[in-house]
Amino acid sequence: MSSPARRQLSVDDYVSGVRAGDRATVARAITLVESRKAEHRALAQDMLVRLLPFAGAAHRVGITGVPGVGKSTFIEALGTHLTAKGHKVAVLAVDPTSGRTGGSILGDKTRMTALGQDSHAFIRPSPSAGTLGGVARATRESMVVVEAAGYDVVLVETVGVGQSEVTVAEMVDLFLVLMLPGAGDELQGIKKGILEIADLLVVNKADGDNRDRAMKAMREYKAALHIMQPADPHWNARVLACSALVKSGIDEVWGAVEEHRRTLEAAPVDGSNAFEAKRAGQQVRWMWAMVRDRLMAALESSPAVKAEAGALEAAVAAGETTPALAAERLLRAFGIGG
Repeated sequence: MSSPARRQLSVDDYVSGVRAGDRATVARAITLVESRKAEHRALAQDMLVRLLPFAGAAHRVGITGVPGVGKSTFIEALGTHLTAKGHKVAVLAVDPTSGRTGGSILGDKTRMTALGQDSHAFIRPSPSAGTLGGVARATRESMVVVEAAGYDVVLVETVGVGQSEVTVAEMVDLFLVLMLPGAGDELQGIKKGILEIADLLVVNKADGDNRDRAMKAMREYKAALHIMQPADPHWNARVLACSALVKSGIDEVWGAVEEHRRTLEAAPVDGSNAFEAKRAGQQVRWMWAMVRDRLMAALESSPAVKAEAGALEAAVAAGETTPALAAERLLRAFGIGG
């Protein structure tokens, strides 16, 4: 016998359920913002506008790390540490590759059993497939939902590689990079771009025989950061060590997160402070990113553009016309230009 269809929720239902912290409604609200259907997008935007006044107070922390660094163990150790201190913690993932790999790390909640069963935590895998832009949009809007539901710490995990780290750094207050002990080759292998956007480097697995290697790694990373331009002019990136496995150093990591926020809030910027200026700048840049994404989607789906594209691609490939002239013709077909 088939199960009865779930009742459709109104915007009022979503808003009241989220504000009440009802986990089922929070989950459905996030599903709504993840949807690509036009009618769902309109409903989601109405809901988000209503929820915005109740969002924004949370600590937003992005977390990334090289494979094998113990990211899931670290997130669980940090999350349970925070819930024990009275915080409500939401964990979101940005994983544009999950449609090809069969699910994000967070898709398997057995990796974070204690946190997954914690009534003061909420774990949400990234959408099961899609472009980085689509997944990032859903994650940004999911942040509004969980913050409006009362979660005061949002941990955003980047599971994919490359551009996803930059995307996550653009939606959080502090970007944390987990590193392995034994700098040397590890330091050579890390992407310079990641160090440039890191606010906090944390050497994990600093326990047992790894302790000395972790201390050496800290010194190596501090030296590397010393010669680099800080990600934020008001904050010099910190380097710490911890062991998520034995839960040592976790309190120091969170202390650095809080210090970072206090430092930015105390730095005056244009009648406000550096923290509020960072948040505002992120919102404006995100607006323009959405404009670019929507314009590209509209252009690529335009029948007039599709009719011209094949022949123009062939002409450019054959050297019969320049890319600039071909681009102008495509834009004219779309209705832009003379």
